[in-house]
Amino acid sequence: MTAKIRVSTDAAPAPAHTFSQGIRKGPIVQVSGQGPVDPQTNEYLFPGDVAAQTTRTLENVKAIVEASGATFDDVVMLRVYLTKREDFSIMNDAYGDFVTAHTTGGVPLPSRTTVFTGLPREEMLVEIDGLAVVTD
Repeated sequence: MTAKIRVSTDAAPAPAHTFSQGIRKGPIVQVSGQGPVDPQTNEYLFPGDVAAQTTRTLENVKAIVEASGATFDDVVMLRVYLTKREDFSIMNDAYGDFVTAHTTGGVPLPSRTTVFTGLPREEMLVEIDGLAVVTD
C-alpha cells in the first residue's frame, strides 16, 4: 500500500490551521485551498483586486504542485471559489492567462469548477484548490 506523504514548501503560504499544503499518495496530488497570500509574510495581498488575487493564488497552487514532484502540466482539476458573481469574468481572464502561460503547448488544460461562496477571510475574493497526477 502506498504511503500518504505531506507536501510542503516555503514557496507557498504555511497552512493557517490543522491541514497540509498538499498530500501525495502514489501519483495523486491534492493541493489544499490556497488564497492570495504572500508565502514570505503570510499577508493577504491585493485587497479588492480579484485578477491579482487569482494570479497570486494560482502561483501558490503551482508551488505546491511542484513541491510534490509534479509540474503544472500534471494538474487535471482546479476548483475556483469566488465570493462575488460579478468577479467571474475578471477572474476568468486572469485564470486563463496564468493557466495558458504555465501549460506546455499541446497538453490539455486542466478541468475546472467555479463555485460562488463565502470564504474564511473577508479580504479573500478567491480561493483555489487542485488535483494533479504525477507522471514521473
